[in-house]
Amino acid sequence: MTSTDWLETAPLHVRSPGRVNLLGEHVDYNQGVVLPAAIDRQVDLFALPLDKRHIEITALDLGETVKIAFTDLDQKLDHQQIPLPTWALYPAGVAWAAQQHDLRLHGFKAAFRSNIPIAAGLSSSAAVEVAFALLSDSLGGWALPRLDLARLCQQAENEYVGVHSGLMDQFACAFGVPGSILRFDTRSLECRALPLPPGVELVIADTGLRRSLANSAYNDRREDCAQAVAELKRAIPGLQSLRDLSLEDFYRLQNTLPERSALRARHVVEEMARVEAATDCLLNGDAVGLGEWMVAGHASLRDLYQVSLPEIDALVEIARGLPGCYGARLTGAGFGGCTVNLVQTRHVDRFIAALQSDYHVKTGREPQVFACKASKGASILKKN
Repeated sequence: MTSTDWLETAPLHVRSPGRVNLLGEHVDYNQGVVLPAAIDRQVDLFALPLDKRHIEITALDLGETVKIAFTDLDQKLDHQQIPLPTWALYPAGVAWAAQQHDLRLHGFKAAFRSNIPIAAGLSSSAAVEVAFALLSDSLGGWALPRLDLARLCQQAENEYVGVHSGLMDQFACAFGVPGSILRFDTRSLECRALPLPPGVELVIADTGLRRSLANSAYNDRREDCAQAVAELKRAIPGLQSLRDLSLEDFYRLQNTLPERSALRARHVVEEMARVEAATDCLLNGDAVGLGEWMVAGHASLRDLYQVSLPEIDALVEIARGLPGCYGARLTGAGFGGCTVNLVQTRHVDRFIAALQSDYHVKTGREPQVFACKASKGASILKKN
């Protein structure tokens, strides 16, 4: 038997979606409200329980396999005491986080594949984490509430992988609702599903440019926000996060901040206001207004948070000039990756073809452009 022959009869199959964020970028770690949706691009994880104290994982897309003893999780080493490859840190991080909470770990052999573009701002890492958390929950008999599973995955990403992300990505992957945007309050953890306006679809455009969050300026942006809060506390002693800062107070005090922190804080505070306006648009089925707030959000990410790139800006500029496009913006942390576009359903096919062609003419690059649907959250599809 080859190493993957067992897949055909694997008793466990977990599906875990990626996510796209419509508005509320870089506000989740500032305790703000975000508007993500799970999408119909996913991780498919197949697993076979083992009566062992280790896990064996194959990344089918990479053709790589690691075996990790539970005793080696702290050291991030495989069974041969070799440092884990980057992709393996995500499932290993979930197992490590479970250990921190004294949750029972059950051995397994697993293999997974994904059609979510990697490192593109569509939460491919969170999808992997949530898939392995669901698997481990099932095998270990944890019966954790879904929110606790999402938090476990966030802990894995923050403390094991080293990316200080908020909870949005894991939450959206776990809680997605078909056809709907999630209005998720990252402070209260309240969530409401808001249907997309009728007659529109989400279109993703992938630049093909990649970034590594752990080694990028992502963590620097988070530190800039923390510095702004620390400075503003002198004038507003009860301030806990930028979520607590009104637009009026920010405009009054922005000149007291270091220039870079002021730029970051302005984006966050104004982005939170855009989320509220976009929520009203979703409640009223207003695709035109929603698209306008998306465009404004992109300009802020480009000019204030400074996480866009010329290639991303080109995609947004081209998209805005095409028939049927209500709005376009960078999605995800930035420094590469994708844009999300709100497009009239009847124009989607022509929009995709024109965006691919015009972007190639302008930049010489070939983008991957595809329509996607808001999808349901992660689930176990087969359990024999």
